[in-house]
Amino acid sequence: MRIAFFVNSIEGEHPRYTTTALALAALTRGHDVCYLTPGDFVLRADDTLLVRARALAGASYKKVETLHQALQSDEAVVETIDVREIDVLMLRSDPSQDAAVRPWAASAGPMFGRLAVARGVLVLNDPDGLALAQNKLYLQGFPSAVRPASLISKSIEEIRAFIDEQPGGVILKPLQGSGGKNVFKIGSSGDSNLNQIFEAVSAEGYLVAQSYIPEAVAGDIRLFLMNGVPLERDGKLAAMRRVPAAGEHRANMHASGTAAKVKLSQGALAVAHMVRPKLIQDGLFLVGLDLVGDKILEINVFTPGGLLTIGEMYGAAFVEGIVEALEAKLQISDHSAGTVSNRALATL
Repeated sequence: MRIAFFVNSIEGEHPRYTTTALALAALTRGHDVCYLTPGDFVLRADDTLLVRARALAGASYKKVETLHQALQSDEAVVETIDVREIDVLMLRSDPSQDAAVRPWAASAGPMFGRLAVARGVLVLNDPDGLALAQNKLYLQGFPSAVRPASLISKSIEEIRAFIDEQPGGVILKPLQGSGGKNVFKIGSSGDSNLNQIFEAVSAEGYLVAQSYIPEAVAGDIRLFLMNGVPLERDGKLAAMRRVPAAGEHRANMHASGTAAKVKLSQGALAVAHMVRPKLIQDGLFLVGLDLVGDKILEINVFTPGGLLTIGEMYGAAFVEGIVEALEAKLQISDHSAGTVSNRALATL
């Protein structure tokens, strides 16, 4: 099969990204791989949808570093192909990276992904599901039992009142964002820097204030779900604890957090079970849950990362398991002769 990975930019890719690991796993299993970016689609007057695909040959790539180097070099051949020549299109871009600088690119994945679905391409995650999950507001659609008390507002008065109701303080962050950028812990509404933080974060749009969970001092847990259930390989779950650096409340790898093995509690597994119905309903094939205790802080549906690190920690080939799942979905699609929708096929 031919798998296309849709990313923000070629130059922005990294050897340690989950996307790179998935590409290497697909090539190793004998599949063709190409990369697409937001500016690579062409819809012609005859309704033909074309893509400018940066293709990689797989014979010589044994490490993610080698593959990444080839992607950035002349080894990657750019060719214009009909989108119907692609079997699986994986939407792996982060809209928040494009929202401010080139807003046209932020919605390109789901927008052209729908057109690809209409032409018989398996698109994951389902583009309509991704459109529903464009920011952190998506979490509010899940049962209240799985998420901390939250306020979404651009009013400093509302935020102050909410903080006063939270004895442990709050985490304040932008509604649209990723990677731990502009995430602050506020102890009380009387904090001297609250106004300054509010002005900085609210410039990006709405703010999310979440009740602070004390267990967060030990970090959070990134748990991958595939087809709505915890991703498992050889009896091991694709999960890690992200431990914040000294003096830091953020556990993101971008904020100098470190990864450690973790044994999931029954409470965490119960939370994963509770979110399954909506993930299935929305066709979200591969997601990352950020958990503290038995609460979800965020649901990462666009570019959940860390899978290469998790696989190395446990000695488990999680990325190969994902590629195998793609192969199985194509077999189902071939036998169903188009009677199964993209959204349903995404999580079968």
